Amino acid sequence: MKEIKSADRYEERDLKAINGWAVLFGGIILYLGALALTIAAGIKLESEENAVNFAMLIVGIVWLSIGWLPFLGLRVIKPNEALVLTLFGKYIGTLKKEGFYFVNPFSSAAMPQNSNTIVTVVAAPGGSTAALNRPRTKVSLKMLTHDNKKQKINDQMGNPIEVGIVVVWRVVNTARALFNVDNYETFLSIQADSTLRDVARCYPYDSTDSDEKTLRGSAQEVCAQLREELQKRVENAGLEIIEARITHLAYSPEIAAAMLQRQQATAIIEARQKIVDGAVGMVEMALNKLSESKVCELDEERKAQMVSNLLVVLCGNKDAQPIVNSGSIY
Repeated sequence: MKEIKSADRYEERDLKAINGWAVLFGGIILYLGALALTIAAGIKLESEENAVNFAMLIVGIVWLSIGWLPFLGLRVIKPNEALVLTLFGKYIGTLKKEGFYFVNPFSSAAMPQNSNTIVTVVAAPGGSTAALNRPRTKVSLKMLTHDNKKQKINDQMGNPIEVGIVVVWRVVNTARALFNVDNYETFLSIQADSTLRDVARCYPYDSTDSDEKTLRGSAQEVCAQLREELQKRVENAGLEIIEARITHLAYSPEIAAAMLQRQQATAIIEARQKIVDGAVGMVEMALNKLSESKVCELDEERKAQMVSNLLVVLCGNKDAQPIVNSGSIY
């Protein structure tokens, strides 16, 4: 994957902000003082017009006009939230610690294009409610879940399969998330799709070889590779992939029936092999026991007949119906 040049890569830096409570109470006191100064200067000007009273009136009026500007810089940061600020298009820093702060009132919050909106329900006349959509101004630092819907992919053997994954992620570098990519959520979704295709085609869905890694039998190894590969692709977007897990894995409907028959045939063959191995061992043990205990002496023809009968009984699908010979065996 092509690396982003250092000149085009933004790194996060903490913004040193002033305590908001001091600015709030200080601004209120100054605003009230400006109001009192304006009223006092106006009263004095009625009785005596001089430059001092006129200057006091001008100062009071000016502060009443612009005294509300500091209140625009008051920002509230909740836990696991971040506020990315720009000043006239230049990135100045990020507020990540919860609290009440004062920042430059001319700064603005940076958010990706097509970002999610916050829906606010307000009461409307007549007892009804109305929903207001306003842009989200903060970046969430919480762990989020991306559900990648199942998609059709060819495995290593070329068989079409359906695979779906869920990705647990979070934003760790707000500057990269907002300035290196257009929309980090859409970027993550596309990268998750491409990563899933690249990883899934490296493994077969299933295999008879117990040592071979497969999508069905080696889920932990496949998920670890998914997380590692996806982390490399979203590193420049300031995202951390915490976990990637397969939520859906199945053959495509067009070959599911045929693959089920193949699995059933493979299971039957493996079961038959175990049955035959066990039956041969039991026949060998029976012959050895008869020979050691000298219960009876069997010639080669009788041994062959006994072996045939035992194999029929042990390997048959149904219970054998024995015929008891009440006479001589010869």
